[in-house]
Amino acid sequence: MEPEITPEITSEVTLLTNENSEIIPEGLPKKYTVQKGDNLWKIAETNYTSGYNWVDIAKENNIDNPGLLYVGQELTLPRTEVIVVSKGEITDQAAINITSDTYTIQKGDNLWKIAVNAYADGYKWPEIAKYNNIEDSNRIYPGDTLKLPR
Repeated sequence: MEPEITPEITSEVTLLTNENSEIIPEGLPKKYTVQKGDNLWKIAETNYTSGYNWVDIAKENNIDNPGLLYVGQELTLPRTEVIVVSKGEITDQAAINITSDTYTIQKGDNLWKIAVNAYADGYKWPEIAKYNNIEDSNRIYPGDTLKLPR
């Protein structure tokens, strides 16, 4: 007789419910304690099945700098609809892959978009700002060239 094998479940499953034509994760609102390696996108993916809900978490917790979380920080995860982005909603900007050490700013760019396209991680925008001595991330201009830390 072969031994019975019980699969080990290593992560929680987010259960979704349909309320008034809105898909909402069950068990929200709730508190969440930031762990090492967390960022708002990752927390949103885990708890909402969509990283795009990071905006809701930042708004609920009055987070001015979404790239700055602290281990042990307690966040409130609000009860809100799961944000679903269809392929047609993704702009051509997202398809740009920046591989060089410099980048010329285009109309409509911001440091978040540039970081996504250069590193596949929007949360690296502060590194670009620091590397280029940018004090106000809202003041970048088309035609200017940024140096990208590699």
